[in-house]
Order: sequence, then C-alpha cells, then structure tokens
Amino acid sequence: MPTEIISGCIAAQRKLLTGFKGNDKTNLKKWEEAQNPNQFAISLSGEPTLYPYIPELVKELRKKRCSTFIVTNGLNPKVLKKMQKEKSLPTQLYLSLNTPNKELYNKWHRSSCRNAWEKFNETLSLFKSLRKDTRTVIRMTLVRNINMNQEQVKDYAELIKKANPLFIEIKGYMSVGYARKRLGYETMPTMKEVEEYAMLIAEETGLKILDKQEFSRVVLLGKNNKDRKIKKV
Repeated sequence: MPTEIISGCIAAQRKLLTGFKGNDKTNLKKWEEAQNPNQFAISLSGEPTLYPYIPELVKELRKKRCSTFIVTNGLNPKVLKKMQKEKSLPTQLYLSLNTPNKELYNKWHRSSCRNAWEKFNETLSLFKSLRKDTRTVIRMTLVRNINMNQEQVKDYAELIKKANPLFIEIKGYMSVGYARKRLGYETMPTMKEVEEYAMLIAEETGLKILDKQEFSRVVLLGKNNKDRKIKKV
C-alpha cells in the first residue's frame, strides 16, 4: 500500500546514509535534512501508471508536503485522465518521447501493448490539458545514428506541438550500467551534438534554450523562465 511504500523508502534512505554521519567531511545540516526527504521521483522501476494505487500514492505524498515526479511512457492515458479527475497528478509529469514516427517507435520500444503508438499519441493529445494541474515535461533521449537525424526534426516538432508541454528536456544517451549491454559508447552523443540538435528542435517548435548542463549532457527548452521554479507543496 502507498503508506508502506513511502515509509519503506524513507527507512531505506536513512539506512543508506547512516555511515556518513561519522565522516568529518559530512555537512551534518544536510545529513539531517536528508533523513526526511521531501522530493520523490516515481520512475526507474517500471512504468508508474501500472501501479493500481498511483493516485493514492501521490495524494499521500502531498499530505506529507512532498513534491512528486512521475516519468511515464504514455501508454496508459486512461490512468492520467483518472489522476486528473481525482486531482492526484504529480508536481511534475514527464513523458518520454524517443522516436519521431510509428516505424521507429515500434522498433525502439518493441511494446507488447496493442496499438502502442496510437495510445502514445492519445497521451500526447491529453498532455496539453494537464498543464493547468501539473508541470508537463517532454523528455527526449538522443542516441547517435538512431533517433537524432536532422530529417527527423520536423516529425518530432509535430509531436511536441501536439503535447504543448511546459518544458522539453533533451538529453544524450549514456552507456552506463545495464545500458552497456544494449548500446556501446559510440552511440553516446557529445554535449555539442545534443546542443546542436536541441537548437534544431527549438527553431522548429518556436521555443528557446533556457539552460544546459554539460556534465549530464542535457539541454532545457521552453518559452521562458517564468515557471521554472517549483512552487512549494
């Protein structure tokens, strides 16, 4: 249940940080703050919208005045509609957009979901209506020679315009961890390549480059900086 998941996550973080308290280099004020996390990223453990109690989980975290981030693949638009109706959308909602067309989408995702591309596009169309209830972000992961060719820019732009997100986060693929078994270092775009592609997307969508982080090889696009700061829960 949601309450058990939240308490279990907090307990696991405290256990992970236990040994740092005895280190002379540790900032004890930061260590104390970390004992009670107030930001929860609901991702990296499968598709979050498949969890039947995802609305309740977000509501419980909101009661604790915690911000929530959800990353979805967009294949469960009905769940997002339900969360909107029940006012249980997260603080920030990410939608992964990694391919510009149906052919590459099917090749990339190999989804077992019937009509995956159609459901993904349904979520894109829904996305623009969610902006009044949550911060909406399109996240693109670029892989050299696969999904960042110049001729794909216009197709990406059409999908982005359909979603009308608040921000677009364009990042380079990193061959680390288990990802090394799928694609090698040669498929990792440089920061320069990520920036150049982000500029093409920006020009085609009428957006601006608001920020970039070279260490993470990521570029942020948006209309302006007005909504970049997250409001307190």
